[in-house]
Amino acid sequence: MSTTPEEPHWKGHRERLRSKLLTRGATALNNYEVLEVLLMAFIPRRDVKPIAKALETRFGSLSAILTAPTSDLIKIDGVGETVAAYLKAIAELNARASRETIRKKPAISSWSALIDYVRTELQHEKREQFRILFLDRKNQLIADEIMGHGTVDHAPVYTREVARRALELHASALILVHNHPSGDPTPSRADIDITREIIDALDPFDITVHDHLIAGTGGVTSLKSAGLI
Repeated sequence: MSTTPEEPHWKGHRERLRSKLLTRGATALNNYEVLEVLLMAFIPRRDVKPIAKALETRFGSLSAILTAPTSDLIKIDGVGETVAAYLKAIAELNARASRETIRKKPAISSWSALIDYVRTELQHEKREQFRILFLDRKNQLIADEIMGHGTVDHAPVYTREVARRALELHASALILVHNHPSGDPTPSRADIDITREIIDALDPFDITVHDHLIAGTGGVTSLKSAGLI
């Protein structure tokens, strides 16, 4: 007489997790459980809970997982290039959704969305990056462009290039953005000085610098809110 083999224990777990998500909403799930739901689609025949927990332990947060280099992701047992590619695609979807949100509204009137966007884009960058959000007369986003790539503690930006690009785009205002790979978003003396240089360079063209935002794993600092510009 033949017997029916027992189903793997994780199949029942998957069904319970799906049910929890659908009936109680995603906010009812822990971070590793959200990861499990994603991994369930990418890894159909394996218990993904240990993989999710290993990712959380290694990287510390969901945002850090999504922005981690592929070379680091594939060091986790069970994460190959295919899974890493899916995670990178999810990260890009998240970034594009944030970008769409700030494009639809004046940037300075949807401040929380802007901060979320800056945090998503930059807080886990390993090298310093200087970006500028160019705004029109209604303070809506024209372009978000990288004006300087750098090392772990410096990204060169040239005031003349900032002014030239602002004029090319017919921008009426700018928001300066860069990251501190150290994780500490406290403005440095150099950060304050370059901000004031850009403000002075754009003043003759009647182009306003609304703020300079510095992103790190410790948060996002506004130089304007800190009274530094």
